[in-house]
Amino acid sequence: MVLRTGGRRHGPVSRIVSPGDVGKLIKPFVFLDYFDFAPSGDALFPMHPHSGIATLTVLLEGELHYEDTTGAAGVLAAGSVEWMRAGNGIWHAASPAKGSRFQGYQLWIALPRSLENGTPHSQYLPASSIPQSGPVRLVLGSLAGKDSPVAAPSGVALLHVRLAAGQSWRYQPPASHTVAWAHVNRGTLATGGELLQDELAVFSQSEGALDFTAETDVDFIVASAVPHPHDLALGYYSVHTSNDALRRGEAEIARIGTQLRADGRLR
Repeated sequence: MVLRTGGRRHGPVSRIVSPGDVGKLIKPFVFLDYFDFAPSGDALFPMHPHSGIATLTVLLEGELHYEDTTGAAGVLAAGSVEWMRAGNGIWHAASPAKGSRFQGYQLWIALPRSLENGTPHSQYLPASSIPQSGPVRLVLGSLAGKDSPVAAPSGVALLHVRLAAGQSWRYQPPASHTVAWAHVNRGTLATGGELLQDELAVFSQSEGALDFTAETDVDFIVASAVPHPHDLALGYYSVHTSNDALRRGEAEIARIGTQLRADGRLR
């Protein structure tokens, strides 16, 4: 284990990873928010843009109202997954349903050069479509002969795990997945000779197995990936592999924003 952090609180959201800090260490995972609160009904994420990344939302509790500029719109229930590959530019918005607990994660994944300025694509998947293997929900990647329905780039995996007190579980990352981390949102989890509570742990670069034991009932995510080989070119809502790719993405974001304002969808 090379790093532990509880992140920083920003209103109802805990910012665990940003591209300018821990994200440099665990590329292609460059951003992670954890949220857990009772919403007032206001938009959590009003209409805003991205390019160069894919965003992944894992909804643990509550309902999420969504829309994006591919034309998708609807409501996700607890257990659902949102995958939005921003590519060369997309705008989207999300807001929780009022009154019930709203809990989950949002993750940004830096896209490879072949996709970072490509056509945007989004998927909104109900809980029933996410494969289960024992205590594990397979959000991204493959495990035990099962494949996630999310159209993620190769070389990335993310699992949502719930263990009862005293239960142990081993994760063997796929070949070449030398980047790995876990975040615990409930309970106490033993791994690598340390105890984790409400925090992120980054593991040393290795293809070795990761062992987890629940000291109490626990809920956590664990992710692994082939390392992202490029430096990060950062915009406010964008992450690219070069300044040229960033300029192209931000130009498309601006073009879409102009159209949204003309349509009365942005102030």
